[in-house]
Amino acid sequence: MITVLVTYKLPEAMNRAAAHALSEQVAPRFQVLEGLRMKHFLYQEERGLGGGFYTWDTREAADTFYTEMWLDSMEERMGSRPELQYFETAVVVDNNSGEVWVEAA
Repeated sequence: MITVLVTYKLPEAMNRAAAHALSEQVAPRFQVLEGLRMKHFLYQEERGLGGGFYTWDTREAADTFYTEMWLDSMEERMGSRPELQYFETAVVVDNNSGEVWVEAA
């Protein structure tokens, strides 16, 4: 599994309510992405950041999503280019479902 932390500077006019409303509006788009296990929409008021915390089946699935075209479109919509940090993910504990996902060795 691969986890990707995506962060970007939000437009100054985007407050908490607007960021949450936008997240709710676009959330269904992520339900159909091949290889995406989970996405958390992120908002940090102190630094004016938005982003996402994504868990993917594979690095290839993540790379299929994070294209230059996607980066360009995010920069156009949000006014800043996202920064991506990739992490290998060995184990995920999901207390909502009661599942523990273990990456195969």
